[in-house]
Amino acid sequence: MMRFTKFAALSLSLALATGTVAEAKTPLRDVPAIDNQMLNVALALEISEKCAEIDARRVKGLNYLWSLKRKANSLGYSDDEIDTYRKSDVEKARIRAKGEAYVKSKGLNPKSAADLCKLGKSEIASKSVIGSLLRAK
Repeated sequence: MMRFTKFAALSLSLALATGTVAEAKTPLRDVPAIDNQMLNVALALEISEKCAEIDARRVKGLNYLWSLKRKANSLGYSDDEIDTYRKSDVEKARIRAKGEAYVKSKGLNPKSAADLCKLGKSEIASKSVIGSLLRAK
Protein backbone atom coordinates (compact mmCIF):
# COMPACT_ATOMS: atom_id res chain seq x y z
CA MET A 1 0.00 0.00 0.00
CA MET A 2 2.80 2.41 0.93
CA ARG A 3 4.54 1.70 -2.38
CA PHE A 4 1.33 2.46 -4.35
CA THR A 5 0.81 5.70 -2.42
CA LYS A 6 4.35 6.88 -3.21
CA PHE A 7 3.86 5.96 -6.86
CA ALA A 8 0.53 7.82 -7.01
CA ALA A 9 2.07 10.88 -5.33
CA LEU A 10 5.02 10.84 -7.74
CA SER A 11 2.69 10.46 -10.74
CA LEU A 12 0.53 13.35 -9.56
CA SER A 13 3.61 15.53 -8.98
CA LEU A 14 4.88 14.78 -12.48
CA ALA A 15 1.47 15.46 -13.99
CA LEU A 16 1.22 18.79 -12.19
CA ALA A 17 4.73 19.75 -13.20
CA THR A 18 4.10 18.93 -16.85
CA GLY A 19 0.58 20.32 -16.94
CA THR A 20 -1.05 17.05 -17.95
CA VAL A 21 -3.73 17.10 -15.28
CA ALA A 22 -6.99 18.25 -16.82
CA GLU A 23 -8.10 21.52 -15.30
CA ALA A 24 -11.75 22.36 -14.94
CA LYS A 25 -12.64 25.12 -17.37
CA THR A 26 -15.12 27.85 -16.77
CA PRO A 27 -18.19 27.16 -18.91
CA LEU A 28 -18.22 29.42 -21.98
CA ARG A 29 -21.51 30.90 -20.78
CA ASP A 30 -19.52 32.34 -17.85
CA VAL A 31 -16.77 33.87 -20.02
CA PRO A 32 -17.93 37.45 -20.67
CA ALA A 33 -15.49 37.93 -23.56
CA ILE A 34 -17.38 35.21 -25.42
CA ASP A 35 -20.91 35.14 -24.00
CA ASN A 36 -21.56 38.90 -24.14
CA GLN A 37 -20.39 38.96 -27.74
CA MET A 38 -22.67 36.05 -28.63
CA LEU A 39 -25.52 38.14 -27.20
CA ASN A 40 -24.55 40.99 -29.55
CA VAL A 41 -24.61 38.64 -32.53
CA ALA A 42 -27.96 37.18 -31.49
CA LEU A 43 -29.49 40.64 -31.11
CA ALA A 44 -28.17 41.76 -34.50
CA LEU A 45 -29.61 38.64 -36.13
CA GLU A 46 -32.99 39.07 -34.45
CA ILE A 47 -33.18 42.70 -35.52
CA SER A 48 -32.21 41.89 -39.13
CA GLU A 49 -34.76 39.06 -39.31
CA LYS A 50 -37.67 41.02 -37.84
CA CYS A 51 -37.02 44.51 -39.25
CA ALA A 52 -37.54 44.91 -42.99
CA GLU A 53 -35.62 48.21 -42.92
CA ILE A 54 -32.36 46.66 -41.67
CA ASP A 55 -30.06 43.96 -43.03
CA ALA A 56 -27.36 41.97 -41.33
CA ARG A 57 -23.81 42.58 -42.46
CA ARG A 58 -23.32 38.91 -43.16
CA VAL A 59 -19.62 38.88 -44.04
CA LYS A 60 -18.79 41.10 -41.09
CA GLY A 61 -20.96 38.90 -38.87
CA LEU A 62 -19.22 35.73 -40.03
CA ASN A 63 -15.81 37.31 -39.50
CA TYR A 64 -16.93 38.40 -36.04
CA LEU A 65 -18.04 34.86 -35.19
CA TRP A 66 -14.74 33.42 -36.45
CA SER A 67 -12.87 35.91 -34.25
CA LEU A 68 -14.94 34.76 -31.26
CA LYS A 69 -14.07 31.16 -32.07
CA ARG A 70 -10.37 32.04 -32.26
CA LYS A 71 -10.67 33.86 -28.94
CA ALA A 72 -12.31 30.84 -27.32
CA ASN A 73 -9.62 28.56 -28.78
CA SER A 74 -6.92 30.88 -27.43
CA LEU A 75 -8.55 30.60 -23.99
CA GLY A 76 -8.11 26.84 -24.21
CA TYR A 77 -11.54 25.73 -25.45
CA SER A 78 -11.66 22.99 -28.07
CA ASP A 79 -13.78 23.17 -31.21
CA ASP A 80 -16.05 20.50 -29.68
CA GLU A 81 -16.57 22.59 -26.52
CA ILE A 82 -17.35 25.65 -28.63
CA ASP A 83 -19.81 23.71 -30.80
CA THR A 84 -21.53 22.26 -27.74
CA TYR A 85 -22.01 25.78 -26.33
CA ARG A 86 -23.08 27.19 -29.70
CA LYS A 87 -25.60 24.45 -30.49
CA SER A 88 -27.07 24.02 -27.02
CA ASP A 89 -30.83 24.62 -26.86
CA VAL A 90 -30.42 25.63 -23.21
CA GLU A 91 -27.81 28.25 -24.12
CA LYS A 92 -29.90 29.51 -27.04
CA ALA A 93 -32.89 29.98 -24.72
CA ARG A 94 -30.71 31.72 -22.13
CA ILE A 95 -29.24 34.10 -24.73
CA ARG A 96 -32.76 34.81 -26.07
CA ALA A 97 -33.91 35.71 -22.55
CA LYS A 98 -30.90 38.00 -22.10
CA GLY A 99 -31.63 39.62 -25.46
CA GLU A 100 -35.27 40.20 -24.56
CA ALA A 101 -34.18 41.73 -21.25
CA TYR A 102 -31.79 44.03 -23.14
CA VAL A 103 -34.56 45.19 -25.49
CA LYS A 104 -36.90 45.76 -22.54
CA SER A 105 -34.16 47.74 -20.73
CA LYS A 106 -34.34 50.19 -23.63
CA GLY A 107 -38.08 50.61 -23.03
CA LEU A 108 -38.96 48.54 -26.09
CA ASN A 109 -41.00 45.42 -26.75
CA PRO A 110 -38.86 42.50 -27.99
CA LYS A 111 -41.90 41.03 -29.80
CA SER A 112 -42.55 44.21 -31.80
CA ALA A 113 -40.91 44.50 -35.23
CA ALA A 114 -41.27 48.30 -35.04
CA ASP A 115 -39.46 48.38 -31.69
CA LEU A 116 -36.70 46.11 -33.01
CA CYS A 117 -36.31 48.50 -35.96
CA LYS A 118 -36.07 51.40 -33.54
CA LEU A 119 -33.43 49.53 -31.53
CA GLY A 120 -31.49 48.59 -34.67
CA LYS A 121 -31.41 52.19 -35.91
CA SER A 122 -30.28 53.35 -32.47
CA GLU A 123 -27.52 50.73 -32.34
CA ILE A 124 -26.34 51.67 -35.85
CA ALA A 125 -26.32 55.37 -34.95
CA SER A 126 -24.37 54.77 -31.74
CA LYS A 127 -21.85 52.58 -33.60
CA SER A 128 -22.23 49.83 -31.02
CA VAL A 129 -21.08 46.28 -31.67
CA ILE A 130 -24.67 45.35 -32.46
CA GLY A 131 -24.94 48.32 -34.80
CA SER A 132 -21.70 47.41 -36.55
CA LEU A 133 -23.24 44.07 -37.52
CA LEU A 134 -26.24 45.82 -39.13
CA ARG A 135 -26.92 48.19 -42.01
CA ALA A 136 -29.97 50.23 -42.90
CA LYS A 137 -31.47 49.37 -46.28
